[in-house]
Amino acid sequence: MHMETLPLSKAFTLIESGPVVLVTTHDGQKDNVMTLTWTMVLDFSARFAIVTGPWNHSFAALCDTKACVLSIPTVDMLDTVIGIGTCSGVDTNKFEKFGLTAVKARHVRAPLIRECLAQVECRVVDIIEPYNIIILEGVAAYFDSARAEKRMIHAIGDGTFVVDGQTFDRKEMMRTKLPAGV
Repeated sequence: MHMETLPLSKAFTLIESGPVVLVTTHDGQKDNVMTLTWTMVLDFSARFAIVTGPWNHSFAALCDTKACVLSIPTVDMLDTVIGIGTCSGVDTNKFEKFGLTAVKARHVRAPLIRECLAQVECRVVDIIEPYNIIILEGVAAYFDSARAEKRMIHAIGDGTFVVDGQTFDRKEMMRTKLPAGV
């Protein structure tokens, strides 16, 4: 076995999760959207964690309104996703600049994005400082099964991305019968 040393500062690229998400917010005045690659599913329910902080314009809206939408783009949106992540909502209407369609959500003021494959309306239930981890509770979820492109984008963390590929169905194999109370 030949193991090369990887700089510790690049260790996150080995386990960077995905998919890349677009997080929409509404600050009481206007809609905004940001690109995030640091997300985590917390359990088998609709609980998630994202990482962002005061350096992102959307952070204040997340803290103030306690709501957002996680919108999941597909590979055909890769350049849009990167463009959104490389400009600021302080001086840019990202919906307009990138041709995104804001759709009224049912439970939060932040909009859904029509062009995305899936959406989860969320409420902020906790902010863990000093790590800027925002805990979200999903209140509604949507999936566009009619959308032709369904491959999601996963960030490696160094400017490269991986796209979903072949799907393997092992549902039957994963079914287990646990004793009651376990």
